[in-house]
Amino acid sequence: MAAAPPEDRRVRLVTLTSGPLDPAAVLAAVGDRAAGGNVLFTGTVRESTAGVATTRLEYEAHAPLARAELTRLSREAAERFDLVAVAVGHRLGVVEPGEASVAVAGSAAHRRAAVAAAEWLMDRIKATVPIWKCDHTPDGGRTWVHGALAPEQGA
Repeated sequence: MAAAPPEDRRVRLVTLTSGPLDPAAVLAAVGDRAAGGNVLFTGTVRESTAGVATTRLEYEAHAPLARAELTRLSREAAERFDLVAVAVGHRLGVVEPGEASVAVAGSAAHRRAAVAAAEWLMDRIKATVPIWKCDHTPDGGRTWVHGALAPEQGA
């Protein structure tokens, strides 16, 4: 049996929570004296999509697989973009318009790497992590969504 890969100390936080996200805590997790660039991206629930009102989003996940994939992606981002640190938090359950549903933070020696890593990581989270969202509308409508990479985004 092969040995488990060593834990990557650059992955500082990977969390799934049914309570509110604390974006400041996600950003604080990547703080490091070696980093000159720190970036935080938060995704918040919009009140409408394509002109259709959203009353709330509801997120469900296969939690063990979602956590494992978030960790794998965080490690890959740290390696690919030479990050000092990376942190990810994602909500589960009901999230109201205006509330954060996801937070991604990265730190690197320079800002460009941190910004590029956050964008790359968000694209992959939406495409590969087993988290699904259900968009609820005022008329009682529900639409389940799970993302996929557009052809130009590639793997």
